[in-house]
Amino acid sequence: MAEIVRMPRLSDTMTEGTVAQWHKKVGDPIAEGDLLAEIETDKATMEFESFQEGVLLHIGVEEGATAAVDSILAILGEKGEDVKSLLEADAMPTQIAEVEKPAAVEKVSVPAPVEIPVAAPVAAPVQTSNTSGRTVASPLAKRLAQEKGLDIATIAGSGDGGRIIKRDVDTYQAPSVFASVNQESFTEEPVSQMRKVIARRLAESKFSAPHFYLSVSVDMDNAIAARKAINALPDTKVSFNDLVVKACAMALREHPTVNSSWREDVIRRNQHVNIGIAVAVDDGLLVPVVRFTDTKSLTGISGEVKEYAQKAKDKKLQPADWEGSTFTISNLGMFGIDEFTAIINTPDACILAVGGIQQIPVVKDGQVVPGNVMKLTLSCDHRVVDGASGAAFLNTLKTYLQNPVTMLK
Repeated sequence: MAEIVRMPRLSDTMTEGTVAQWHKKVGDPIAEGDLLAEIETDKATMEFESFQEGVLLHIGVEEGATAAVDSILAILGEKGEDVKSLLEADAMPTQIAEVEKPAAVEKVSVPAPVEIPVAAPVAAPVQTSNTSGRTVASPLAKRLAQEKGLDIATIAGSGDGGRIIKRDVDTYQAPSVFASVNQESFTEEPVSQMRKVIARRLAESKFSAPHFYLSVSVDMDNAIAARKAINALPDTKVSFNDLVVKACAMALREHPTVNSSWREDVIRRNQHVNIGIAVAVDDGLLVPVVRFTDTKSLTGISGEVKEYAQKAKDKKLQPADWEGSTFTISNLGMFGIDEFTAIINTPDACILAVGGIQQIPVVKDGQVVPGNVMKLTLSCDHRVVDGASGAAFLNTLKTYLQNPVTMLK
């Protein structure tokens, strides 16, 4: 008997999915566990395996098309089985509901609130060679290339045997060509599911949570010396970001107000410390979470952060890796940024923006001497944290970073 395969909910924030590629075609036999399709969600492009057996009788969402969660993705059944009645029965409740609605009432779809972040990354394509001498590309890749006015033969493929797939077209950058004099020119690209959700969630955070900002300058001389000594140990390498994460975890234990979240009817005071680390990817921003950060050593934090970075590169981050933060850190120091403000990763009450270490003149003991200074900016949700609480947290954090030995207690 024919069975409907519905668009799955592949992440906690997913409301719709886009079929990036079908791995089966109508008429193919399907076994349980077979890879049916690749589906682009708001957080990643994920492989979807069949939970049923049968022949693929109907494809409900073509490659490149988007459909809501629980809509018909495909129908499996016995060869030659009629699926018309199934399709009609599935569409009937929606049709009846639309007929019964008063004409004057406009249908508005309001997505349920979702927690940021964001989503697992789509790793940069690994190019493989195609020795056949001809251009091999998926139908979706060909259509997208045609829509963008691209020559498919100029795009490097990252699929099996050098096959060009959707992500190759999406990430393709044509050689720079200046527009003719006095001629306007531009290109457009479709917005990915991940970028759509990031845009919505950050707008919700910025315009619903009343942000205010506190900044402090940290003398990093002792931190530089401590990191150098730690990295001199065999098989040990920690970054300045690891030091910031460790210091934040310890400061949050002393200032639970900052480790809180706004929940509309209540303020949740978290008794555990889960720090989210903002990571930039091609399509947006990911926030994998180091859980129970305050219980972990500096080298343990360093190892976990490196593991998340590798998982992101290999497209292996799972929803459990990015859910449940109580505080977030965003570090742009490695990009040469001295100071910035970050948008709160709701429902967290605060996010820390970390700038780079600057070599500047400082005054010590009444003398102007060379110094190494890092600027930190705390974005706070004023519904949860007031100025005095945020300032107290920053001062404790500053003390830990300026005296790294105190983090060993």
